[in-house]
Amino acid sequence: MAIPLPQPMHRALQLAQAAADAGEVPVGAVIMRDGVEIAAASNAMRARNDPTAHAEILAIRAAAEALGQLRLDDCELWVTLEPCAMCAGAIAHARLARLYYAAADPKGGGVDHGPRVFTQPTCHHRPDVYSGLGEAQAAAQLRQFFAAKRG
Repeated sequence: MAIPLPQPMHRALQLAQAAADAGEVPVGAVIMRDGVEIAAASNAMRARNDPTAHAEILAIRAAAEALGQLRLDDCELWVTLEPCAMCAGAIAHARLARLYYAAADPKGGGVDHGPRVFTQPTCHHRPDVYSGLGEAQAAAQLRQFFAAKRG
């Protein structure tokens, strides 16, 4: 029996699909607090001509604005792809309590691959990290997106 996908990851996957439909790499992110969606975003690097416009960064900015606070220590981030080093650094600086990500990114990830930002002695905050929820769906979105770009 399959475990139902948690609603925040389902929402993140919808956002990732919207990004793909707009020609962006399909990544979606949702920030939750006490079971309520605070902010959501998808990749928008091309649309904004901004290399830092990753879904995680945009969601963190929106959540901080919505809550009127710098630290998001009572929030959790749900994202469809393992965050890169830049996003992992932003997650640590925002003091997010928990990170849930769907698909691993062995080439560009910064959490469980690559620099493993949260394990570095210079990292002052380490969220609880949970991976693999929605992994098959997120990986399929990414494969389809890049196959269409190559084809």
